[in-house]
Amino acid sequence: SFATYAMGLWGDGERKSVEPIAARACADPARTDATHQRLLHFLSNSAWDDAKVRGIAARYGVDALAAREPILGWIFDDTGFLKQGTHSVGVQRQYTGSAGKIANCQVGVSLSVFTRSEHVPIDFDLYLPHRWTDDAERRREARIPDDVELHTKPELAIAQMRRAEEAGVPGGTVLADAAYGHSSRLRRTCRELGLPYAVGINGTDRVVRLDRLGRCIGGPVAVRDFAIAIGLGRGGYRRTTWREGSKTKLWSNFAMRRVAMVQGDGVDECEEVWLLMEWEPGKWAPTKYFVSSLPPSATRKEVVRMVKQRWRTERVYEDLKGELGLDHFEGRRFRGWHHHVTIALACFAFV
Repeated sequence: SFATYAMGLWGDGERKSVEPIAARACADPARTDATHQRLLHFLSNSAWDDAKVRGIAARYGVDALAAREPILGWIFDDTGFLKQGTHSVGVQRQYTGSAGKIANCQVGVSLSVFTRSEHVPIDFDLYLPHRWTDDAERRREARIPDDVELHTKPELAIAQMRRAEEAGVPGGTVLADAAYGHSSRLRRTCRELGLPYAVGINGTDRVVRLDRLGRCIGGPVAVRDFAIAIGLGRGGYRRTTWREGSKTKLWSNFAMRRVAMVQGDGVDECEEVWLLMEWEPGKWAPTKYFVSSLPPSATRKEVVRMVKQRWRTERVYEDLKGELGLDHFEGRRFRGWHHHVTIALACFAFV
Protein backbone atom coordinates (compact mmCIF):
# COMPACT_ATOMS: atom_id res chain seq x y z
CA SER A 1 0.00 0.00 0.00
CA PHE A 2 2.84 2.37 0.80
CA ALA A 3 4.40 1.67 -2.62
CA THR A 4 1.09 2.08 -4.43
CA TYR A 5 0.39 5.39 -2.72
CA ALA A 6 3.94 6.70 -3.25
CA MET A 7 3.77 5.84 -6.95
CA GLY A 8 0.44 7.66 -7.06
CA LEU A 9 2.02 10.81 -5.62
CA TRP A 10 4.93 10.57 -8.04
CA GLY A 11 2.63 9.95 -11.03
CA ASP A 12 1.34 12.37 -13.61
CA GLY A 13 -2.29 12.36 -12.52
CA GLU A 14 -3.90 15.76 -12.06
CA ARG A 15 -5.56 14.69 -8.80
CA LYS A 16 -3.57 12.77 -6.18
CA SER A 17 -6.20 11.81 -3.63
CA VAL A 18 -6.97 8.18 -2.75
CA GLU A 19 -9.65 7.36 -5.32
CA PRO A 20 -7.82 8.54 -8.47
CA ILE A 21 -4.58 6.96 -7.20
CA ALA A 22 -6.44 3.65 -6.82
CA ALA A 23 -7.97 3.97 -10.28
CA ARG A 24 -4.61 4.62 -11.95
CA ALA A 25 -3.00 1.72 -10.06
CA CYS A 26 -5.49 -0.91 -11.29
CA ALA A 27 -5.11 -2.56 -14.65
CA ASP A 28 -8.46 -4.26 -14.01
CA PRO A 29 -11.25 -1.67 -13.42
CA ALA A 30 -13.15 -4.28 -11.45
CA ARG A 31 -10.42 -4.15 -8.78
CA THR A 32 -10.50 -0.37 -8.39
CA ASP A 33 -12.98 -0.31 -5.51
CA ALA A 34 -11.06 -2.94 -3.55
CA THR A 35 -7.80 -1.03 -4.04
CA HIS A 36 -9.53 2.19 -3.02
CA GLN A 37 -10.77 0.62 0.24
CA ARG A 38 -7.35 -0.90 0.95
CA LEU A 39 -5.63 2.48 0.54
CA LEU A 40 -8.26 4.21 2.70
CA HIS A 41 -7.61 1.70 5.48
CA PHE A 42 -3.84 2.07 5.04
CA LEU A 43 -4.06 5.86 5.46
CA SER A 44 -6.80 6.33 8.02
CA ASN A 45 -6.66 3.24 10.23
CA SER A 46 -3.35 1.35 10.03
CA ALA A 47 -1.08 2.22 12.94
CA TRP A 48 2.33 2.47 11.30
CA ASP A 49 4.76 4.93 12.89
CA ASP A 50 5.02 8.29 11.10
CA ALA A 51 8.06 9.35 13.13
CA LYS A 52 10.10 6.29 12.17
CA VAL A 53 9.29 6.57 8.47
CA ARG A 54 10.02 10.30 8.48
CA GLY A 55 13.29 9.61 10.30
CA ILE A 56 14.43 7.23 7.56
CA ALA A 57 13.40 9.71 4.85
CA ALA A 58 15.11 12.60 6.65
CA ARG A 59 18.41 10.72 6.98
CA TYR A 60 18.24 9.72 3.32
CA GLY A 61 17.53 13.25 2.08
CA VAL A 62 19.81 15.14 4.46
CA ASP A 63 22.72 12.75 3.86
CA ALA A 64 22.35 13.30 0.11
CA LEU A 65 22.44 17.08 0.61
CA ALA A 66 25.37 16.97 3.05
CA ALA A 67 27.40 14.82 0.65
CA ARG A 68 27.40 17.70 -1.83
CA GLU A 69 27.39 20.85 0.34
CA PRO A 70 27.47 21.75 4.05
CA ILE A 71 24.11 22.05 5.79
CA LEU A 72 23.52 25.77 6.41
CA GLY A 73 20.36 25.75 8.48
CA TRP A 74 16.78 24.83 9.29
CA ILE A 75 13.64 26.72 8.23
CA PHE A 76 10.38 26.72 10.19
CA ASP A 77 7.23 27.89 8.47
CA ASP A 78 3.59 26.95 7.88
CA THR A 79 1.33 26.50 4.89
CA GLY A 80 -2.41 26.22 4.34
CA PHE A 81 -4.50 23.37 2.93
CA LEU A 82 -7.67 24.95 1.54
CA LYS A 83 -10.90 23.07 2.33
CA GLN A 84 -14.60 23.43 1.50
CA GLY A 85 -16.31 21.83 4.52
CA THR A 86 -15.99 21.86 8.30
CA HIS A 87 -15.23 18.21 9.10
CA SER A 88 -11.59 17.81 8.01
CA VAL A 89 -9.42 17.66 11.13
CA GLY A 90 -8.08 21.09 12.15
CA VAL A 91 -10.05 23.04 9.56
CA GLN A 92 -11.42 26.47 10.37
CA ARG A 93 -11.36 30.01 8.98
CA GLN A 94 -7.81 31.20 9.68
CA TYR A 95 -5.02 33.13 8.03
CA THR A 96 -2.79 31.28 5.60
CA GLY A 97 0.05 32.67 3.56
CA SER A 98 -0.91 30.22 0.79
CA ALA A 99 -3.98 32.33 0.05
CA GLY A 100 -2.65 35.57 1.53
CA LYS A 101 -5.84 36.01 3.53
CA ILE A 102 -8.20 34.37 6.03
CA ALA A 103 -9.64 31.24 4.43
CA ASN A 104 -11.28 27.96 5.36
CA CYS A 105 -8.26 25.72 5.68
CA GLN A 106 -6.00 23.44 7.66
CA VAL A 107 -2.54 24.73 8.57
CA GLY A 108 0.60 22.60 8.80
CA VAL A 109 3.88 23.63 10.46
CA SER A 110 7.02 22.36 8.72
CA LEU A 111 10.77 22.00 9.17
CA SER A 112 13.07 22.07 6.13
CA VAL A 113 16.84 21.65 5.98
CA PHE A 114 18.85 23.63 3.42
CA THR A 115 22.30 24.01 1.90
CA ARG A 116 23.59 26.80 -0.31
CA SER A 117 21.64 25.51 -3.31
CA GLU A 118 19.25 22.75 -2.16
CA HIS A 119 16.62 21.96 0.45
CA VAL A 120 14.53 19.08 1.78
CA PRO A 121 11.49 19.10 4.13
CA ILE A 122 11.80 16.57 6.95
CA ASP A 123 8.89 17.16 9.35
CA PHE A 124 5.30 18.44 9.45
CA ASP A 125 2.66 18.86 12.16
CA LEU A 126 -0.99 19.76 11.82
CA TYR A 127 -1.92 22.87 13.80
CA LEU A 128 -5.07 22.20 15.83
CA PRO A 129 -7.03 25.30 16.98
CA HIS A 130 -8.66 25.20 20.42
CA ARG A 131 -12.11 24.58 18.91
CA TRP A 132 -10.73 21.21 17.85
CA THR A 133 -8.64 20.30 20.89
CA ASP A 134 -11.39 21.40 23.32
CA ASP A 135 -14.34 19.75 21.54
CA ALA A 136 -14.77 16.11 22.63
CA GLU A 137 -17.15 15.30 19.77
CA ARG A 138 -14.82 16.70 17.13
CA ARG A 139 -11.88 14.87 18.65
CA ARG A 140 -13.84 11.63 18.50
CA GLU A 141 -14.94 12.17 14.91
CA ALA A 142 -11.41 12.98 13.70
CA ARG A 143 -9.83 10.35 15.99
CA ILE A 144 -7.41 12.82 17.54
CA PRO A 145 -5.23 10.89 20.03
CA ASP A 146 -5.84 11.61 23.71
CA ASP A 147 -2.27 12.82 24.23
CA VAL A 148 -2.53 15.49 21.51
CA GLU A 149 -3.13 18.87 23.17
CA LEU A 150 -3.41 22.50 22.08
CA HIS A 151 -0.05 23.79 20.88
CA THR A 152 0.81 27.11 19.30
CA LYS A 153 2.71 27.12 16.02
CA PRO A 154 5.99 28.10 17.74
CA GLU A 155 5.48 25.24 20.20
CA LEU A 156 5.07 22.81 17.30
CA ALA A 157 8.27 24.21 15.76
CA ILE A 158 10.11 23.77 19.07
CA ALA A 159 9.01 20.13 19.23
CA GLN A 160 10.26 19.58 15.68
CA MET A 161 13.55 21.26 16.57
CA ARG A 162 14.07 18.91 19.50
CA ARG A 163 13.15 15.84 17.42
CA ALA A 164 15.63 16.84 14.72
CA GLU A 165 18.36 17.42 17.29
CA GLU A 166 17.70 14.05 18.95
CA ALA A 167 17.77 12.36 15.54
CA GLY A 168 21.20 13.82 14.83
CA VAL A 169 20.15 16.04 11.91
CA PRO A 170 23.12 18.36 11.18
CA GLY A 171 22.49 21.76 12.70
CA GLY A 172 22.78 25.24 11.27
CA THR A 173 21.14 28.64 11.50
CA VAL A 174 17.44 28.56 12.37
CA LEU A 175 15.26 30.72 10.11
CA ALA A 176 11.61 31.68 10.61
CA ASP A 177 9.26 34.61 10.10
CA ALA A 178 7.95 36.85 12.87
CA ALA A 179 5.14 34.45 13.82
CA TYR A 180 7.89 32.19 15.18
CA GLY A 181 10.76 34.60 15.81
CA HIS A 182 8.57 36.64 18.17
CA SER A 183 8.57 33.67 20.56
CA SER A 184 11.15 34.05 23.31
CA ARG A 185 10.76 30.34 24.01
CA LEU A 186 11.74 29.42 20.47
CA ARG A 187 14.83 31.64 20.60
CA ARG A 188 15.71 30.23 24.02
CA THR A 189 15.44 26.68 22.65
CA CYS A 190 17.87 27.64 19.88
CA ARG A 191 20.33 28.81 22.51
CA GLU A 192 19.88 25.64 24.56
CA LEU A 193 20.62 23.48 21.52
CA GLY A 194 23.53 25.64 20.39
CA LEU A 195 21.81 26.72 17.17
CA PRO A 196 22.30 30.29 15.90
CA TYR A 197 19.18 31.96 14.55
CA ALA A 198 18.12 34.72 12.15
CA VAL A 199 14.39 35.20 12.61
CA GLY A 200 11.75 37.83 11.99
CA ILE A 201 10.24 39.78 14.88
CA ASN A 202 7.34 42.20 15.25
CA GLY A 203 7.79 45.94 15.18
CA THR A 204 6.38 46.07 18.71
CA ASP A 205 9.05 43.72 20.16
CA ARG A 206 11.31 45.59 22.55
CA VAL A 207 15.07 45.93 22.64
CA VAL A 208 17.72 47.96 24.45
CA ARG A 209 20.25 49.73 22.26
CA LEU A 210 23.94 49.02 22.89
CA ASP A 211 27.01 51.14 22.29
CA ARG A 212 30.26 49.87 20.74
CA LEU A 213 31.34 48.46 24.09
CA GLY A 214 28.12 46.57 24.63
CA ARG A 215 26.75 49.01 27.23
CA CYS A 216 23.04 49.81 27.36
CA ILE A 217 21.80 53.10 25.94
CA GLY A 218 18.56 54.14 27.59
CA GLY A 219 15.65 51.85 28.38
CA PRO A 220 13.65 49.31 26.34
CA VAL A 221 11.99 50.59 23.18
CA ALA A 222 9.96 48.96 20.40
CA VAL A 223 12.11 48.31 17.35
CA ARG A 224 9.80 50.33 15.09
CA ASP A 225 10.02 53.42 17.33
CA PHE A 226 11.65 56.59 16.10
CA ALA A 227 14.62 56.05 18.42
CA ILE A 228 15.75 53.03 16.41
CA ALA A 229 14.28 52.24 13.00
CA ILE A 230 12.99 55.54 11.61
CA GLY A 231 15.46 57.65 13.56
CA LEU A 232 18.35 56.42 11.43
CA GLY A 233 16.77 58.09 8.40
CA ARG A 234 17.02 56.77 4.87
CA GLY A 235 20.72 57.62 4.88
CA GLY A 236 21.32 55.08 7.64
CA TYR A 237 20.19 52.23 5.39
CA ARG A 238 22.42 50.66 2.77
CA ARG A 239 21.42 48.92 -0.44
CA THR A 240 22.20 45.21 -0.14
CA THR A 241 21.78 42.49 -2.76
CA TRP A 242 21.16 38.94 -1.57
CA ARG A 243 20.76 36.83 -4.74
CA GLU A 244 20.00 36.75 -8.43
CA GLY A 245 16.27 36.59 -9.13
CA SER A 246 14.68 35.14 -12.26
CA LYS A 247 14.91 38.51 -14.04
CA THR A 248 17.10 40.79 -11.93
CA LYS A 249 19.12 40.99 -8.75
CA LEU A 250 17.07 41.02 -5.54
CA TRP A 251 17.91 43.91 -3.23
CA SER A 252 16.57 46.24 -0.57
CA ASN A 253 17.85 48.76 1.98
CA PHE A 254 19.08 47.51 5.36
CA ALA A 255 20.51 48.83 8.61
CA MET A 256 21.97 46.72 11.39
CA ARG A 257 22.62 47.48 15.07
CA ARG A 258 23.68 45.57 18.16
CA VAL A 259 20.86 45.38 20.70
CA ALA A 260 19.72 43.32 23.66
CA MET A 261 16.38 41.56 23.32
CA VAL A 262 14.26 42.43 26.34
CA GLN A 263 10.96 40.66 26.03
CA GLY A 264 9.08 38.64 23.44
CA ASP A 265 6.08 36.62 24.52
CA GLY A 266 6.49 37.00 28.25
CA VAL A 267 9.97 35.57 28.87
CA ASP A 268 12.78 38.00 29.78
CA GLU A 269 16.08 37.15 28.11
CA CYS A 270 18.42 40.16 27.76
CA GLU A 271 20.47 38.53 24.98
CA GLU A 272 22.82 40.57 22.83
CA VAL A 273 21.95 40.09 19.14
CA TRP A 274 22.00 41.79 15.77
CA LEU A 275 18.88 43.79 14.93
CA LEU A 276 18.41 43.91 11.17
CA MET A 277 15.94 46.45 9.78
CA GLU A 278 14.68 46.55 6.19
CA TRP A 279 13.41 49.70 4.47
CA GLU A 280 11.91 48.51 1.21
CA PRO A 281 12.08 50.75 -1.87
CA GLY A 282 9.05 52.97 -2.19
CA LYS A 283 7.98 52.62 1.46
CA TRP A 284 7.68 55.57 3.83
CA ALA A 285 9.25 53.73 6.77
CA PRO A 286 11.08 50.48 7.61
CA THR A 287 8.81 47.48 7.07
CA LYS A 288 10.56 44.33 8.33
CA TYR A 289 12.63 43.51 11.39
CA PHE A 290 14.85 40.55 12.24
CA VAL A 291 17.12 39.49 15.09
CA SER A 292 20.12 37.25 14.65
CA SER A 293 22.49 35.56 17.06
CA LEU A 294 25.16 35.26 14.38
CA PRO A 295 28.59 36.36 15.72
CA PRO A 296 29.39 40.05 16.31
CA SER A 297 31.87 39.77 13.44
CA ALA A 298 29.06 38.98 10.95
CA THR A 299 28.65 41.57 8.19
CA ARG A 300 25.39 43.13 7.08
CA LYS A 301 25.53 41.23 3.79
CA GLU A 302 26.07 37.90 5.59
CA VAL A 303 23.09 38.46 7.88
CA VAL A 304 20.85 39.67 5.04
CA ARG A 305 21.71 36.72 2.83
CA MET A 306 21.02 34.27 5.65
CA VAL A 307 17.68 35.87 6.54
CA LYS A 308 16.61 35.84 2.91
CA GLN A 309 17.23 32.09 2.57
CA ARG A 310 13.66 31.72 3.87
CA TRP A 311 12.48 31.88 0.25
CA ARG A 312 13.41 28.20 0.05
CA THR A 313 10.45 27.16 2.18
CA GLU A 314 8.07 28.63 -0.42
CA ARG A 315 9.81 26.53 -3.07
CA VAL A 316 9.40 23.47 -0.82
CA TYR A 317 5.64 24.07 -0.60
CA GLU A 318 5.37 24.65 -4.35
CA ASP A 319 7.13 21.37 -5.08
CA LEU A 320 5.22 19.37 -2.45
CA LYS A 321 1.85 20.67 -3.63
CA GLY A 322 2.50 21.00 -7.34
CA GLU A 323 4.45 17.78 -7.87
CA LEU A 324 3.56 15.45 -4.97
CA GLY A 325 -0.06 16.27 -4.12
CA LEU A 326 0.61 17.46 -0.58
CA ASP A 327 -2.70 19.35 -0.43
CA HIS A 328 -4.80 16.76 -2.28
CA PHE A 329 -5.67 14.60 0.73
CA GLU A 330 -9.45 14.43 1.17
CA GLY A 331 -9.69 12.39 4.39
CA ARG A 332 -10.95 13.84 7.64
CA ARG A 333 -8.91 12.03 10.28
CA PHE A 334 -5.82 13.06 12.21
CA ARG A 335 -3.87 9.87 11.46
CA GLY A 336 -4.76 9.97 7.76
CA TRP A 337 -3.49 13.52 7.34
CA HIS A 338 -0.15 12.67 8.96
CA HIS A 339 0.23 9.40 7.02
CA HIS A 340 -0.39 11.25 3.75
CA VAL A 341 2.14 13.96 4.63
CA THR A 342 4.71 11.36 5.71
CA ILE A 343 4.59 9.64 2.33
CA ALA A 344 4.88 13.01 0.55
CA LEU A 345 7.98 13.82 2.65
CA ALA A 346 9.49 10.42 1.81
CA CYS A 347 8.81 10.99 -1.90
CA PHE A 348 10.44 14.42 -1.76
CA ALA A 349 13.51 13.02 0.02
CA PHE A 350 13.86 10.32 -2.62
CA VAL A 351 13.57 12.81 -5.47
